[in-house]
Amino acid sequence: MKFTVDKHDKYILIKLDETKLNSLVSPKLKSELILTNTEGQRNIILDMSEVKYADSSGLSSLLVGHRLCKNAEGVFILTGINDAVSRLINISQLDNVITIVPSVEEAIDLIFMEEIEKELKRG
Repeated sequence: MKFTVDKHDKYILIKLDETKLNSLVSPKLKSELILTNTEGQRNIILDMSEVKYADSSGLSSLLVGHRLCKNAEGVFILTGINDAVSRLINISQLDNVITIVPSVEEAIDLIFMEEIEKELKRG
């Protein structure tokens, strides 16, 4: 699996450099998400702008990312989704579960807003 990881204080950005999110790529993505989460990152942005196709195992890996972040009281955000992948996510109703925004910048803004809200609630 080809991908880049960009670590920041409040979040980590993973950019998939694959055109397919299928049964060949999905297990590697799952293990990367688990590793990232175990290292203490609870906010993950997954940039899927290169992905042109996804199947059920790909969607499964997205759910793993969502569950890990949710359990760590963080956010899992998808960005850069094309029409074909978007249709698959809508058909499977994952758009009701997973946060999806158009751009990485919007995902970053969303994470910072979530973090501020958490601090205010604790405060």
